[in-house]
Amino acid sequence: MNFIDQLDPELRRVMEKLPADRGLDLNDIQAARPKMKRMVTALLANLPAVEGVTSQDQFAPGARGEPAVRVRVYQPDNRPSKLPALYWIHGGGYVMGDIEQDDRLMKQMVTRIGCVAVSVDYRLAPEHPFPTPVEDCYTGLKWLFDHASALGVEPSRIAIGGPSGGGGLTAGLALLVRDRKEVPIAFQLLIYPMIDDRNVTPASYAITDPRVWNRESNRFGWKAYLGRDGGGPDVSPYAAASRAPDVKNLPPTYISVGALDLFVDENIEYAQRLIQAGVATELHVYPGAFHGFDVFAPSARVSKQFKTDRDNALKRALHG
Repeated sequence: MNFIDQLDPELRRVMEKLPADRGLDLNDIQAARPKMKRMVTALLANLPAVEGVTSQDQFAPGARGEPAVRVRVYQPDNRPSKLPALYWIHGGGYVMGDIEQDDRLMKQMVTRIGCVAVSVDYRLAPEHPFPTPVEDCYTGLKWLFDHASALGVEPSRIAIGGPSGGGGLTAGLALLVRDRKEVPIAFQLLIYPMIDDRNVTPASYAITDPRVWNRESNRFGWKAYLGRDGGGPDVSPYAAASRAPDVKNLPPTYISVGALDLFVDENIEYAQRLIQAGVATELHVYPGAFHGFDVFAPSARVSKQFKTDRDNALKRALHG
């Protein structure tokens, strides 16, 4: 049975409408980035605006002479004096994306979860390979923690999260935060995270359809991020969280992924390791779902279930 035949029926109808050459040519990254931006803009174009949330850009001073990192702060218009916070890292395979693409999602999260959201505009590979992106994410998170009082944020209730490459950065950031011991993290939300550079799982070989994130695009993303081909020796766990020899003492974790996602095997394996290390872990695998299915088919039943499960997990983590 091939990839298309295994898709959830609603997702299959969406996939079949996409041209077979829709895939982004990451070898021409300067052309791929605006193409992705146009694609995301088109997906969001007809969705209603989210009311009741105000956003403002701020700049977190860079560490050790590095440039300032832009963060976008989302606040509900009507709010109590203190709220938990979600620190968000956008996706894009380490090489694409920006905070604008998740602007609507952040406003939704603020209203659905009852929180402040802060989205970080980290620098992208290959121009800025590891460790720059994850260090930018750390800089923004430290800024959020240091400014918690001014933002009306309860510093003990900060969650970090993101999808795909942003999920990989989230997982790496959680390890970095644990080891540096400067910022307490209450929860990590890993949405189909990109966490293993080795590309040796059955799923990493099986998913080759050009309309989704596939083996070829994944190998490119890792090479851009690491500055060399993935799978080699001495890859930092802060770059590829699956490489971490020890995953103890990480925050409670939520992982969600589609069964037809390139990352399904590495995500399941990471969840197992977290559980074995005593980390409170919740894993959801959605049958018939491909990478980014919730973005491409937001009205599908499986996408609605995915969003409900995600939001409920965040509410439990941040509001008890």
